[in-house]
Amino acid sequence: MPLLRIAAVAVLIGFPAVAAAAAEPLHSVIDRELKSAWAREKIAPAPRATDSAFLRRVYLDLLGAIPTYQETTAFLADTDARKREKLIDKLLADPRFATGQAQVWDQVLFGRHPANYDAVHKRPAFQGWLARQFADNVPYDRWVKELLLAETPGSEMFYVQFRGQPEEMTVAISKLFLGTQLQCARCHDHPYEKWTQKDFYGLTGFFVRLVVQESGSGAKRTFTIGEKGTGEVLFSGSVKEQRPGRKGEPVKPKFLGGKLLEEPPTPKGFKEPKSAKSLPKPAFSRKAKLAEWVASGDNPYLAKAVANRVWSQFMGRGLIHPIDDIRADSEASHPVLLKAITDGLAEHRFDLKWLIREIVLSDGYQLAMHGPSKEALPKWFEQARIRPLSAEELVAAMRVATMYDQPGDKKPEITWDYFTRYFGEPVNGLGDFQGSLSEHLFWNNSEHVRRFIQRKKGNLIDTLIASKEPVDKKVERLFLAIYQRLPNPTEADLIAKHLQLKDDKPEALYEEAIWALINSSEFRFNH
Repeated sequence: MPLLRIAAVAVLIGFPAVAAAAAEPLHSVIDRELKSAWAREKIAPAPRATDSAFLRRVYLDLLGAIPTYQETTAFLADTDARKREKLIDKLLADPRFATGQAQVWDQVLFGRHPANYDAVHKRPAFQGWLARQFADNVPYDRWVKELLLAETPGSEMFYVQFRGQPEEMTVAISKLFLGTQLQCARCHDHPYEKWTQKDFYGLTGFFVRLVVQESGSGAKRTFTIGEKGTGEVLFSGSVKEQRPGRKGEPVKPKFLGGKLLEEPPTPKGFKEPKSAKSLPKPAFSRKAKLAEWVASGDNPYLAKAVANRVWSQFMGRGLIHPIDDIRADSEASHPVLLKAITDGLAEHRFDLKWLIREIVLSDGYQLAMHGPSKEALPKWFEQARIRPLSAEELVAAMRVATMYDQPGDKKPEITWDYFTRYFGEPVNGLGDFQGSLSEHLFWNNSEHVRRFIQRKKGNLIDTLIASKEPVDKKVERLFLAIYQRLPNPTEADLIAKHLQLKDDKPEALYEEAIWALINSSEFRFNH
């Protein structure tokens, strides 16, 4: 039936004429727009990733861990044409999805080393709050509003990291949730951007009255975010105009790129409580008004900023890159695609799980990492990104690969300080890998790495030694457990010969083989 007749019938029976167009899934739009760009730029994309490469990649991206040997062999043996889609849906329903995404967003919202010790000390509470948002699939706009209200246990730690620093809150919130860099406007009107110092301090006005309140002590210490009823930002001009003793003029709160906050006057005779340790809830909350605006349809930045950020999380770079510097004149590499993702996210009520599913279902996400481009993060997404594993992912991957956790274990505490020190910040913010000599030395010599490998009841070495399988099958199991792929003939021959060397302690041969496989770039990266 011709399209016009379909539209006419749709109107007659009461359905919107746009239903046919709206039915196209986002992953199809993604692939169409990527292919259009490849044709325009005369680029040959990489081939489809192998099942092994896809399996490892999607586990790391969704769960923050690699699959077990059993999960790997089951997926590789599956002959269903829809097995990738089925796996994606299975992982999105896995409880580890929530913790894996919480790890990612914890780094987005806190970074590896927040300056405030209190935020570091109580960070697990914030991580738990984040994980609950993903476990319950809370819409992004709702959990951002809850974060900025800071009234739910755990969420308050975001503000605690900026204790007594409203200007730092302004920089972080504009960058993280609005995709806008304002730090230059802190000191002067930007010569090439529309943002002025008044814009910067207008946004700061929402935070200037916030107070971090404490109760308890030691491990029982808790924090709440109080808000004074008075207090203004004083603006005294650009840095070059500063003069000793110049107090400046008060700046009223202003929504970024929007209106001044409409605020009732302070009641006559109002006095702030003498102690700021337990402030009463103010009659009018600036914090609440900002949270409401950020999560509302009146905010033109939120949907576009998170659409660009989530795309970058799974595809390596933003459609506007860098992801937290979206300007009025920024040109997206794929403007139609960015609009489709932004609009789709709004239509699906900021459902991040929906967006993630559509991205990883796309052919673009499932390309191989090896193709004609020499770029780690190719602008046209003609091949998959290559990225190093985070410290958390490395530890999780070693646990799974070596079968470190066994039923009944009292899981010994991992010395996180060492792993975050050497593997905590492997990229420079633009996707470039920043390996170091100290990382290399840690991999090669640390007892903390060896601890995962050494033989204990039920782990990988113990299982292989106890097995009656021929050595070639044991080698295959090693590669499937560690790399999620079978060895090539050269690798199989080399490891088999090593395992058959004469030695009084066969576990030493297996330990060295596993250590060598883990101490490789293939294990260090998502491949």
